[in-house]
Amino acid sequence: MENNHNYCLILAGGNGSRLWPVSRSTRPKQFMDLLGTGRTMLQQTFDRVARFIRPDHIYVSTNVEYLPLVYEQLPMVDDLHILEEPVRRGTLASTAWGTVVIAKEDPEARVLVTPADQLIVDETAFAEDMLNALRFVGRHDMLVTTGVRPTRPDTGYGYIQLDNPVEGCRDMYRVTSFTEKPSIEFARIFMEEGDFLWNTGLLCFSVRVMLDNLYMLVPEYQLEIPRMMAEAECGDPKLVPEFFSSLPNLNVDVSILERSDNVCVLAGHFGWADVGTWQGLYCDAPADENGNVLLNTKAYLYECANNIIRLPSGRTAVVKGLTDYVVAEEGEILMITPRSDAAAMRRMHTDTKFG
Repeated sequence: MENNHNYCLILAGGNGSRLWPVSRSTRPKQFMDLLGTGRTMLQQTFDRVARFIRPDHIYVSTNVEYLPLVYEQLPMVDDLHILEEPVRRGTLASTAWGTVVIAKEDPEARVLVTPADQLIVDETAFAEDMLNALRFVGRHDMLVTTGVRPTRPDTGYGYIQLDNPVEGCRDMYRVTSFTEKPSIEFARIFMEEGDFLWNTGLLCFSVRVMLDNLYMLVPEYQLEIPRMMAEAECGDPKLVPEFFSSLPNLNVDVSILERSDNVCVLAGHFGWADVGTWQGLYCDAPADENGNVLLNTKAYLYECANNIIRLPSGRTAVVKGLTDYVVAEEGEILMITPRSDAAAMRRMHTDTKFG
């Protein structure tokens, strides 16, 4: 059956520093239940994908520091399917090694790469879209990224400009351009023009096409891809090769998608948000009648509006007269800062030296 060649690679190696202090280097956001669903973001990602891809075809790539967290949260995943990253080298290195390992298991594999830190609304539509994309890459020598219609001029997201529709493929388009985190002026223009989608970071490809693109488009990988393939044939597939640490720090979008002539974008039919920043999380999480977002937190609020509050279990917030702020506590750190001041949050993280 065609679906027997479908695989998934979950990227779960980031340190989630933009959601500090709740997301810490020792336990980043993908290993947390930020919204009080009873499942961490990594677990939700696995559950979501396992609805339409065999669980024994799901791989997880993570930093070596987080292996105990992955083992704890996904005990059903075979140890050989948990790929260790000794250092962070961007999404390209993780995707390349995962592709090589999966190709060794199944040379006809089609792979869905998904970050572990996304909110997805309407998982039935998500499954239908991803299966359509996987079928498409199984029949065409193309890479398929996924976009969703923007709901606001957000400067924290990447944008994909649509080109002509692909004949005979519903909601599939060629790509004109990628724009990463535009200014607010350009984000508003993108919203008005209507032919731009938010870049979700969801990517589908056949292993053969991805390996060809890696070899042809990334000079630094022309020697490394054959070495990776040799390592996968000879060694333990869960152990990343020693030379992984010497790879350049690159991401898939810039290195592959923006350079390749064989990229399409699927316009997704599901709701989507990247849990990347406090401001972004505020915009996408449910709010009360005064615009306050309480992330799995008990609070008594008086004359408060448009805040986002996240405290540890067992803690209660009592706040009066606060507007447009982030109140976030984890461990030894309590942060209270204007919600839109990302620069201040970065400075606080740096100055306190608490990971």
